[in-house]
Amino acid sequence: MRKITMLVHGGAGPDSEFIKRNIEGYKKGLQEAVNAGYRILEEGGSALDAVEASVNYLEDNELFNAGRGSALNEKAEVEMDASIMDGKSVNCGAVAAVRNVKNPVTLARAIMDKTKHIYLCETGALEFAQKIGLKLMPDAYFITNHAFEQYTSAMEEEANTLEHAGEYQVRKKEHGTVGAVAVDREGNVAAATSTGGLENKVPGRIADSSMTGVGSYANNKTCAVSSTGDGEYMMRSVISFHVSAVMQYKGLQLKEACDYLMNEELKDVEGDMGIIAVDPFGNFAFEFNSERMHRAWRSSEGEQGVGIYKE
Repeated sequence: MRKITMLVHGGAGPDSEFIKRNIEGYKKGLQEAVNAGYRILEEGGSALDAVEASVNYLEDNELFNAGRGSALNEKAEVEMDASIMDGKSVNCGAVAAVRNVKNPVTLARAIMDKTKHIYLCETGALEFAQKIGLKLMPDAYFITNHAFEQYTSAMEEEANTLEHAGEYQVRKKEHGTVGAVAVDREGNVAAATSTGGLENKVPGRIADSSMTGVGSYANNKTCAVSSTGDGEYMMRSVISFHVSAVMQYKGLQLKEACDYLMNEELKDVEGDMGIIAVDPFGNFAFEFNSERMHRAWRSSEGEQGVGIYKE
């Protein structure tokens, strides 16, 4: 019987007092998210269903910057991004700058499954979600106390002008993402990623999480990858596809590929970056260059764990 493996992440970046105060809540959330996907794999379900379920859980958990816990932009609005990819068919779906959709990753999957397109954004994405009956929530649902506190702090520190637009989040480096990768009993891999984006971002800013090959990538020939960190740096490196390319073209195994990418190819990049990855044989890896990356993993060979900081 093939090995099944499930990994999730809850974002990579700088440490904070909020994280320290809520560390047990974060660990519990990561464990429950990885279990949500693993149960599907254990029952013979697909990797695609598993990654969607795990990310849905994290989108519903207000501690994480996705779905309900999304960061607020400069206008105190929530704009969310997500992507999903099926390694068996290499089909993918993505959504950017969408509002009010309770689970953006489910919308991304619907775009993949129910349209001829890959990417929808803003009002078009919202109208499509309404058309197919996805669950919508009012603006207040997404604005958590923590997100509002971050927003008001940002407003106190930075003038909300065109001259200063975007400077605050670059300097403070506040960001977060959630994601999942899995391999099922058939050896199919899948990846999914979702985010509320940068705190105090310029309205309309599109996150790396929604971009195929950056936020998510999956191909049964190589691996499935979900990334997190400073999006603009990861966009330039096409970081998730980069792992797959190193495996395919350089002939490296999964852990070697992740290590090479993060510690050799991208070693001089100043931004925070993190990746989780799995191959069709159930091997898995995670790498990050930041102070912390929330993560959890579980496999049918008894490998399991939850981590926040470097070990």
